[in-house]
Amino acid sequence: MSNPVFNADSFQSASQNFNAKAGANAGAGQGGWGAPAAGTNVATQSASDGPVSGWQKAMTINGTITASLVLLTLLLVSASFGWSAVDTVVDPVTGEAVPTLPALAFVGILVGFGAVMLSMFKPNLAKIFGPVYAIAYGFAVGAISKGFETFYNGIVLQAVLATASVFLVMLVLYRTRIIKVTDKFRRAVIFATLGVMVLYLGSFVFSLFGGSLPFLNGDNMALSIAFSVFVCGLAAMNLALDFDFIERATDAGMPKAYEWVAALGLVVTLVWLYLELLRLLSYLRN
Repeated sequence: MSNPVFNADSFQSASQNFNAKAGANAGAGQGGWGAPAAGTNVATQSASDGPVSGWQKAMTINGTITASLVLLTLLLVSASFGWSAVDTVVDPVTGEAVPTLPALAFVGILVGFGAVMLSMFKPNLAKIFGPVYAIAYGFAVGAISKGFETFYNGIVLQAVLATASVFLVMLVLYRTRIIKVTDKFRRAVIFATLGVMVLYLGSFVFSLFGGSLPFLNGDNMALSIAFSVFVCGLAAMNLALDFDFIERATDAGMPKAYEWVAALGLVVTLVWLYLELLRLLSYLRN
């Protein structure tokens, strides 16, 4: 699951709302200035030689990094509990150990998804819902990881290293402007991401009626690998959108609460990329 709304609609809506509130305060006789346009990078200190500023503390890169590290730490700690909660039973036919995911993992997925949705509509509460996502979804990620590790020894470490490598490569490509996040690029990635999300949702609905899509469950290995490579690449492109969101929101002087919105969006993308890499590596092992 990725976060296309965090990268486009959320930024534009928040910028408009922030400008509107600042303008309303000025019109009511309160000292203050409207939020600047993206790219102007403002100072956040209150003025000492004029009217009292209506500004609140602004978002910073360092603050976003700190929030991201907090969420990742909570996610890893929760994942360790999810890992430990997985039991294995011996298949009487094959004699192989089969992992059984705890019911709490499915609850964690639902709670984590709900936390992300609420953060989209209530950005000021992302500081609360972000940790909720990290703890709830982290438990599910840990359980899923243990399931993969049971069948493919060492695959989790490989997926973690691959995720970190993709993150660093995308960060370098973005910072050197080899990858430029234009409006056309942004729309293409967002629509493709939404398309994949709809596809996954459709696959889930089909599974309730006993159906399945061959390239999503490994029945057609060549198609499964090709589709998984595409999704991993799409998740990597979403990292570029996350970096762009953080940079634009910081330059626009967005409220400090948006540090948690940006951090949550980044962590959601990293988790999505990690899970897709797990799937791809399992296909390649086969």
